[in-house]
Amino acid sequence: MSKNDDSLTELFDKEGNQIGVLISADLWAQIKPHIKQFIPSEAPKERPEPIKDWEILKEYWDFPYPVDTDVHCEHCGTRTENWETDTPRKFKLASCNLGGLVSFKCQQCNARIVKKHFKNEITVECTPYIDEKSKNMEARY
Repeated sequence: MSKNDDSLTELFDKEGNQIGVLISADLWAQIKPHIKQFIPSEAPKERPEPIKDWEILKEYWDFPYPVDTDVHCEHCGTRTENWETDTPRKFKLASCNLGGLVSFKCQQCNARIVKKHFKNEITVECTPYIDEKSKNMEARY
């Protein structure tokens, strides 16, 4: 590889020790079949629900309407009046912040339900899960 080739970038820590390599998408496509056997194949572990963040949001709730616990998946039709008390859970809390942005993952179809709590209203967005990601939508560096 020449010095001017930007398909491979070596990464170093502040002491100058090599800590990794950044590979372009094109180079990765070429070498992945040859090194696949060395890549761990464990499925990523699902993160625990950020319940503490939800509790903080409820503690500082200052919206003019009561705490909102109903969730509905427009994609598969799964619905609950109180996601916190469902056993087993129909929706898992994926993220939550003090600004009122709350995100859930539907356990039936893996869709993402995002609830945006504004001062006088709540908006809801439901995005279906896509198993096959479009290569056109991948980030390029």
